[in-house]
Parts: sequence; structure tokens; C-alpha cells
Amino acid sequence: MAYLSLREINKIYPNGFHAVHDFNLDIEQGEFICLVGPSGCGKSTTLRMIAGLENISKGDFLIDGVRANEMGPREREIAMVFQSYALYPHMSVYDNLAFGLSLQGVDEDIIDEKVNNIARILGLTDYLDRKPRALSGGQRQRVAVGRAIIRKVGIFLMDEPLSNLDAKQRVTMRSEITDIHRKVGSTTIYVTHDQTEAMTMADRIVVMKEGYIQQVGTPYELYFNPVNMFVAGFIGEPPMNFIRTNVHDGKITVLGKDIELSHIISDENVSAHEGKPVALGFRPEGIVLGEQENFYVFEATVDLTELLGDNTNVYVSDGDTNLILKVDPHDTPKMDTKIVFSVPYANAYLFDGESEMVIEKK
Repeated sequence: MAYLSLREINKIYPNGFHAVHDFNLDIEQGEFICLVGPSGCGKSTTLRMIAGLENISKGDFLIDGVRANEMGPREREIAMVFQSYALYPHMSVYDNLAFGLSLQGVDEDIIDEKVNNIARILGLTDYLDRKPRALSGGQRQRVAVGRAIIRKVGIFLMDEPLSNLDAKQRVTMRSEITDIHRKVGSTTIYVTHDQTEAMTMADRIVVMKEGYIQQVGTPYELYFNPVNMFVAGFIGEPPMNFIRTNVHDGKITVLGKDIELSHIISDENVSAHEGKPVALGFRPEGIVLGEQENFYVFEATVDLTELLGDNTNVYVSDGDTNLILKVDPHDTPKMDTKIVFSVPYANAYLFDGESEMVIEKK
């Protein structure tokens, strides 16, 4: 295991493109960290700087308190799993797993013991004689993971390792990687654009946008206490609903109805935003069908429903405002009908319309 510290890390390419801005993060020994964000946000670039595959333009990267900027990948004792598996096609599963240890000159008996142990953990014992082309995508990814963890390094890096798998394989591999991390205990940094992977696997999540960290926190913190509209909209599926409006006389007009802001934010914050643009946010699952007392109550027209088995996504609209609601499948409304729904005050968020930062709740 290793303790990592990234201090004011920047990546600026020769053409002037600034890919990562002032990245600051301390990672505890044995922690599982996920870097998430849309394509081009800088998450893979950050991972490659940690791995030593990209030079750090500015800032300091420390491993166990020692500056590692100039260290090569091997000196950093890092193992990495790529999106493309990067297996040797002419080698068997056994030889792929053993290759790194063979290069280190490890005794053959020890290699055999380690390979068989890793194969047992990953469920690959019956496939050790096969070539990668004879394996499924999930099995190949397990070989790639096994090849990385067999070296018992302190830092384990994974760059979108599940993106080539189908939906069922991704679910299986998520639980397998989490279980492996628990058994091996290496400090793990995992890059993904899939917020579901991050929410189900990480101890902490780093949300990035355009090279900047937006928020760092546990899955619970990011889901229930987002710092801005970007995080609130990125974490959660379907994404949070936002309705932009303006404050007038301590109220906002939403779906043709005036509602009091003092139910969710302090009187001081209400006064501070008088006459200013804001956005009301609530999650699709954070609603109750029908009219509820002491809730915000709205009405809209049902445009589309999507039955997903355990729930139904209901797409509703009122004028130019479009929303998604998540309801019990037994309560699925009919299309082109009016629906009344209520939002508990505790489930409502208010964001500054200009900075897009969350306004502190009461």
C-alpha cells in the first residue's frame, strides 16, 4: 500500500493546451479513489501523470512523502490496467500472468504458486492453458487485472477497464474488482466516465470538468450534498432536474406556480438572492405522486413513460420546462394526461443561477 499526495498538479502540452489545472488530492493507503467526468475532463491525463507516462508540467507528486515527479513508472511500483486489456496474444493465460514476474527473475516455483493463487481468486484456473482469443471479454479483463495485481505493488491504476464489456459483464466485473481490492489492499485509482461504477466501487470520488476538480467526497456526500449544478447533474441516474427562474418577493415561479424559498434556505439567503437568477433542483426519485401537505406541489403533462422493471421513468413537461420523474411501475401514468407530484422540502436544492453553486440549505 502507498500514501499519495498530488499538490497543485498541472498538465500543459507544448501547443499550450492546459489539460489539468491545480489538481490537489491526498490519497490514503489502501483507499479506492475514482476519477469521473465527461470525455476530455482530464481524468485519464491525471492518471497517466500518476503512472509516470506523462510528465507533470507544474506541481509535486509524492509517494509516501517522497517526491516522485522524476521517477520512471517502474520506480514508482505501479501496476496499470488499460481499457484495451493489452494482453500478449501469442501467450497463454498462464504466461500472461507470469510474464512480469519472469522479467523480475522470480523463481519458477514461486511464479507457479502466485499464478495459481491469482487464477483461483479470479476464477481463471480452468483457462490457464488458453490463449486470449479463446476468452470472453470479461475473462480477458480478469487476466489483465490478474497480471497487474500479481506483482503485489503498492499502487494499482485502472483506466476505464470495463468500457469494452457488455452491461452484464460490467456489473459482474465491478463486484469482482471491488472484492479483489478488498483482498489485496493496494491503493487504487480508477478512471471512468460511468458514475454508476464510481458510486458502487469507490471510497471517495473525484468529479472533474474541463481539467478542474469540481468536488471530492464519498458517494453519499456527492449524491446528497453536491456543491454545484455540474456535480448534481452528473451524479445520479437519471440526472437531477433543474428549473431556472428568478427570485421575486422571496418566491420563485416554477411550472406556473409561486413557491416560498424560506422552506429550503434561510431568510438571509432569500434576501441575498432577491431579483437574481436561481435554479431549483430535485432528483427524479425524490418525488411523491399526488398532492402532499408541506411539500412543493406541481402539475405537468406526461409526454413519455419508460418501464424499466423496478421503476418507471416518466417524462413530463409544462411549456418549455421538461422533467424526468421516477415512480413505482404500478403507478405508471398514462401518456398525455396531467400528473400531480410533490417534492419534499428536504429533497429540493437551490443553486445560484450565475455561479451554479449550491445555496446552503436551512
